[in-house]
Amino acid sequence: MNFSKKISYKNIACLFSCAIFFILTSCEEDLTKANGSKSKNFPSQIINNANIIQRDSGFISLKAKAPIIEKYELIDSPYVVARKGINIEFFDKKKPKIPGKITAKYARIFEYKKFYEAKGDVRITTNEGQRFAMQSIYWDQRKNRIYTKDTVYVTMEDGSTLVGANGMTAKDDFSEYKFFNNSGDFSTKRLEEKKTPQ
Repeated sequence: MNFSKKISYKNIACLFSCAIFFILTSCEEDLTKANGSKSKNFPSQIINNANIIQRDSGFISLKAKAPIIEKYELIDSPYVVARKGINIEFFDKKKPKIPGKITAKYARIFEYKKFYEAKGDVRITTNEGQRFAMQSIYWDQRKNRIYTKDTVYVTMEDGSTLVGANGMTAKDDFSEYKFFNNSGDFSTKRLEEKKTPQ
């Protein structure tokens, strides 16, 4: 009797310790999975008072300044973010001394996809002197297209204005663009210039 009781107690103790081991192991696995996914969601690089220059075959194509830039490189879709605003100058080889400018309160860049977004009081000035104002804009560099669904306010170099109430799409060099549901105040001289070639 005593012998069988000892065996059953040993069996219960063994089963109990095995159960604790499996519970602890599964908890450890769950914690490592949870911590593994969380641990990647932090910037791998932080640059304060960033001053970035981008070159294309020796030619300066872009200059960017931002109070802080954060690089998220350890996630599936790596990106760079400027949470406190950004100021960009972009250069055209045809007019290298007159840069275009972009300012925004927030910007995010997906480097591998070559996709850019800017938000918050976005202001663009082309090297031709055209000024664009909107709340957000997106640039697909692979397709050389810029677009937004926000209302766009444009002031031309001659002072005439245009409003695209439902956004616009454009080539990324602003050589051509299309506005949706637009209205404006163009000078008669500009309209006559457009009408003359027939």
